[in-house]
Amino acid sequence: MTERVLATRELNRALLARQLLLERSSLPLTEALEQVAGLQAQYAPSPYIGLWSRLGEFRREELTRALQDRRAVQATLLRVTIHVVSAADYPPLTEAIRSARLQWWERTARRQLEGVDVRAAAAVVGERLAAGPARQAELAALLAAAGFPKAVWNGVGLWLDMVRVPPSGTWERRRADLYGLATDWLGPWRVSEADGLEHLVRRYLAGFGPASLGDLGSWSGLPLTLLRPVLERVGTRRFRDQRGGVLFDLPDAPLPDPQTPAPVRFLSTWDANLLVHARRTQVLPERHRGRIFHVKAPHSFPTFLVDGAVAGTWRHQRGRVLLEPFEPLAAATRRQLEDEAERLAAFHH
Repeated sequence: MTERVLATRELNRALLARQLLLERSSLPLTEALEQVAGLQAQYAPSPYIGLWSRLGEFRREELTRALQDRRAVQATLLRVTIHVVSAADYPPLTEAIRSARLQWWERTARRQLEGVDVRAAAAVVGERLAAGPARQAELAALLAAAGFPKAVWNGVGLWLDMVRVPPSGTWERRRADLYGLATDWLGPWRVSEADGLEHLVRRYLAGFGPASLGDLGSWSGLPLTLLRPVLERVGTRRFRDQRGGVLFDLPDAPLPDPQTPAPVRFLSTWDANLLVHARRTQVLPERHRGRIFHVKAPHSFPTFLVDGAVAGTWRHQRGRVLLEPFEPLAAATRRQLEDEAERLAAFHH
């Protein structure tokens, strides 16, 4: 049977719907985090702004409280970057990526850390964290005292499951430098790598599908040879993109009418909808990609969406949200953006 071909606008609206950007959702916070497959948090305010754009009546203290109550977790996960995920998602995602990222680390760090026993370094950190959370500076000093080079810290977190302990890494205290053992913070778990991989694939398709095998690999940071059989098992619905590529999807996942209106929305830095794995949707039009990601600004920029696509950047300054559109805006669109900007400025304060 010939697979249905999905146009770019159909993929765009599917992504916006699944990312809760077509309309603000009433989902509980942890369910929202699961729906969007987690939110990147290299910049501490980013997941707060991400949830504000996605949930109705969201308040900053809700995410901070969820982190403190251990219903949400901040940790280094996909692509070895900091994410906020639900507490329920942390164990399966951790087990899904564990083996592959250890292999990646051993390949990339072999020359830099030749002869260094990273497992032994992780044991030093683990012994200290068994007594309770500790600051990164204290852990680094322990490693130095034990004779380990400074660069070993980047590998310790791959051998030792650690979470960032609030209030560090929150809106109120943005430096995420307080660490704890994940099993102490969340309790022990039993999840196999196979179950973790299926969970990861389902989360991705639910939040970003329909998607290709390559998209999944780009988002997860996992090798395609590992993901292909999992995707074949999980992605039971198939489509084609306009170039003929195969797209996988979950049964009954939403595919809105491509003419569905998309409201203006504000995204923070490193929003995953702008990364390469979602390129097929053109949420970030190619003509603007170089404005958002380039070597002089590896942190990217906060952006705003008009009709489901990035149309400019924004910044918060002196109590106001200032707009920097890339192209002239229609008067009605400008008013909608300014109204939303006022609400975002109020959220900041």
